[in-house]
Amino acid sequence: MYDPRVVRGNTYALQVIPACTHLDLFEIQRQREARRRALARKRAKEQVQLTPEPVEGREHVHVQTELYLEEISDRTIEVDVECQTDAFLDRPPTPFFIPAKTGRDVATQIEEGELFDFDIEVEPILEVLVGKTMEQALLEVMEEEELAQLWAHQRAYAELRNAELAEVQRLEEQDRRYREEKERRKLQHMQMLQKQKETTEKIAAWAFAKRYLTDLIPSVFSNLRESGFFYDPIERDIETEFLPWLMTEVEETLEKKVLGRMMLDSLIRTVVEKRLAAFSQEPLSGQTEAPAEEPGPIDAALQGADEIEAADLPVTASEESDQPVAEEQLSRRISFHLEEPDQAETEDLETE
Repeated sequence: MYDPRVVRGNTYALQVIPACTHLDLFEIQRQREARRRALARKRAKEQVQLTPEPVEGREHVHVQTELYLEEISDRTIEVDVECQTDAFLDRPPTPFFIPAKTGRDVATQIEEGELFDFDIEVEPILEVLVGKTMEQALLEVMEEEELAQLWAHQRAYAELRNAELAEVQRLEEQDRRYREEKERRKLQHMQMLQKQKETTEKIAAWAFAKRYLTDLIPSVFSNLRESGFFYDPIERDIETEFLPWLMTEVEETLEKKVLGRMMLDSLIRTVVEKRLAAFSQEPLSGQTEAPAEEPGPIDAALQGADEIEAADLPVTASEESDQPVAEEQLSRRISFHLEEPDQAETEDLETE
């Protein structure tokens, strides 16, 4: 405990301090003391080591480290004590009045060693002080050693605990990996069995469908082909487009030929009738005059044929018997001349 009123150290070296500066020095000392206490608290906080949290299943117990153990209880021990006080004493008598001293004081000189010997009298006090100081120092040293041992034990316990926690975490991680690997293998095996089952079912279905469709597919295709669903596009195009057009063109061509032949037959019949009438009315040696109208292409052909026949046939009495032969030759030549343009038209149609 520090008291600024108590002088520490050698009193002979004490300096005389003026009365006016006493308050300032007292304030300075108080500030120094406050600074020293703050530093001490800071060092104490730095030296304090927090105890780690207990592991699962354990708990911390407060242990007394003082020299003398004290029983700790939640309830304070109460003891009833009775005492009997004495009766009230009488008021002491009032002291006599002593007036203040007046006069001079007289001092007496006391030589060294007359009252007491300082060296002899101070020895028991010094022994007590030194003994208490040594005892307190030993206690503090023992306490520091005990605290150091406790801290070392706590560090060793913390290291062991950390190692055990690391080992537990490693084992848990290993167990977790084993479980995950086991689940993955089981899932993989189940997937493989599922795929194998699906493959077997697909193969069985394929074989059944193949056996079932072996005779079904040809019959279905044949029915569809007979119904007209499957056809050759070129053949269908020829049947639906080319052949109807070809038949139409052929029919038109044949109609034209038949019409031309009918007209030719009528012309030939008319010419033959006219020639027959002319030959029957006029003598055979006479020459018939040409009509006033201009001859057409058919009449010119007939006239040329008549001239050729007249030149080829001699003027005999048997002319009348040869008339049908001449008429037949004339009809053949006229039909030949009429068929030539028809053949050219047919060849043009075929080339188209």
